[in-house]
Amino acid sequence: MNTQELIITWATPVFFLLIGIELLVAKLRGRRAYASGDAVSSIGLGVISQIVGVFSKLLTLGIYAWCVQHLALFTLPADSLWVWAGALLMYDFCYYWLHRCGHEVNILWAAHVVHHQSEHYNLSTALRQTGSGVLLGWLFYLPMALLGVPLKVFVVVALIDLLYQFWVHTEQIGRLGWFDRVFCSPSNHRAHHAVNDRYLDRNYGGILIVWDRLFGSFVEEDDNDPPVYGTRAPLRSWNPLWANAEVYWHTAIDAWHAQRWRDKLLVWLKPPGWRPADVAARFPKPAFAMPCARFDPPLSSAVKLYVLLQFALLLAMATQFLGMAGTASLPTLLAYAAYLVAGLCVLGALMEGRHWAWWVESLRALATALVPLLSSQWFGISHLDGHIALAMTAVFGLSALALPWLHQSSRFTGLASAAN
Repeated sequence: MNTQELIITWATPVFFLLIGIELLVAKLRGRRAYASGDAVSSIGLGVISQIVGVFSKLLTLGIYAWCVQHLALFTLPADSLWVWAGALLMYDFCYYWLHRCGHEVNILWAAHVVHHQSEHYNLSTALRQTGSGVLLGWLFYLPMALLGVPLKVFVVVALIDLLYQFWVHTEQIGRLGWFDRVFCSPSNHRAHHAVNDRYLDRNYGGILIVWDRLFGSFVEEDDNDPPVYGTRAPLRSWNPLWANAEVYWHTAIDAWHAQRWRDKLLVWLKPPGWRPADVAARFPKPAFAMPCARFDPPLSSAVKLYVLLQFALLLAMATQFLGMAGTASLPTLLAYAAYLVAGLCVLGALMEGRHWAWWVESLRALATALVPLLSSQWFGISHLDGHIALAMTAVFGLSALALPWLHQSSRFTGLASAAN
């Protein structure tokens, strides 16, 4: 496990503690800050982002390290306070332009959209991260490598910038006076996540909001126009793979339908929502209207409890996955990653009320119960402790037995919801 993965792993309990505090504060204020389906979806997408990160280090950090070694104009010391301070400032500047381009260039929006799909705004939204941002995002930080910022310094300041942005994803903190004028704050970032005309594509700063003031992209939150969260093309799904793929898919379809080769390229490079004239004429889409209801398929309390339990178990397994990333073989890591992603997809389908999900989840629970019992092995563990194997068999065996009853309860909930 590298330094970044180690810090994020240790920070995770703090994230969940703060989420619990936010949930409590909202409840005391009589507000509904969370919806279980949305929170599970957001955190699950963060898990997938971390899983992808295990396999993408060569692209992100490898290229940066090569550029520092072979192309850097200067040799900067890693033990200088000024180098660290300057690197953090420069990283935040580069992040501003990556973030801004992520809203102004469609192929970059296709990755960044994942972070904006939630129709709620809370600390779990901060964990909702893309799995495909590694494909092009690294390009925006190459200037730091060319200036000679050491890899170690780059990794740490990137983590500082990322961790800072966690706390600004909340509605429970109001205006902060002078702080709002200098730094990215909850008020500033609420405006960034809104689809209202007033707020659209503004406030890109990561730590500092002064970049937005300098480059004309700042807007202040207005109490008379409360932010409405989400995207202008709502996802309306808890499927994490579709969340990562939806804009790529729709853009590829428009590129396929475009008659001119120039338009086939421009549809990726133009701002989100731009479509070739011939495609828009043949395949029109409805005009944007402010959403009046959030996506929240009904779930019985029993099914909700089951999903939360299974999700907690998957989170524990994901932590194990990150811990063994530096020692396990590539085939083992790929197999474990596939298991974790499949599990998150099935839970998402259960929350959407998909009938096929019950059968797939039954197979997943049975397999997870039997493999440790029969082989005394688990991904990356050749000799699983007998007590752990029995515990896994008991938990997932009981889960498989409970699924038929849960399926029945969900049908009654769906019928009752339809009747209302």
